[in-house]
Amino acid sequence: MIIDVLTLFPEMFAALNSSIIKRAFEKGIVKIRIHNFRDYSKKNSRQVDDYSYGGGAGMIQSLQAIVDCLRSIPGYETAHKILTAPVGKVYQQSKAVEFSKLDHLIILCGHYEGIDDRIENFVDEEISVGDYVLSGGEIPAFAIIDSVVRLLPGALGNEESIDIESFDGQLLEYPQYTRPEVFEGHKVPKVLISGDHEKVRKFRRFQSLERTYRRRPDLLAKAELTAEDLKFLEKIKRGERL
Repeated sequence: MIIDVLTLFPEMFAALNSSIIKRAFEKGIVKIRIHNFRDYSKKNSRQVDDYSYGGGAGMIQSLQAIVDCLRSIPGYETAHKILTAPVGKVYQQSKAVEFSKLDHLIILCGHYEGIDDRIENFVDEEISVGDYVLSGGEIPAFAIIDSVVRLLPGALGNEESIDIESFDGQLLEYPQYTRPEVFEGHKVPKVLISGDHEKVRKFRRFQSLERTYRRRPDLLAKAELTAEDLKFLEKIKRGERL
């Protein structure tokens, strides 16, 4: 997979050279290219923004440098192009899965008070990472890259770990524990050291359902629940334990 990022602050992506993303790059699973679209400005000052027509506070990113940078990318015509913007669709795991199946993704990072709205003629969709304000689109772009790369075959090294992570199964992930068995009086649930695989499975499913019910009940409306799940939920609602 190829991911191209258009930004005014390429140094913010230095952290891509670490952890899972670095390993995926070294394995040839993904190629990430960072482009500073200021380099494509035709103004002597290399300016990439201007005042807003109709007035208003702040500066608006103009299109010339962005579009020229975009067109310089090999294969940009067929790549899926997204803009990180607060007005976009809220990013979810389902979209990460969709993006992970692409051969080529281009991410444009917005900044200042936004980009000339005619940019919509040059991108396929706009993506927001939540209902809060950030200084620019670099952090959302990084989040998108991380969530997509970890889904690429071979990136994690353990495909099962993808299947059990939060949101992939439409429920929050069950709590997990490691040694020591007792830490400052806090014990690992006995069932997890019982050696009974069926009891462990039921316990984890119950915990996943309970955590989702308590913290993200909205996810339950979209989840595919089994008859066993529904029985567990009734217990959870009554405050009972498994």
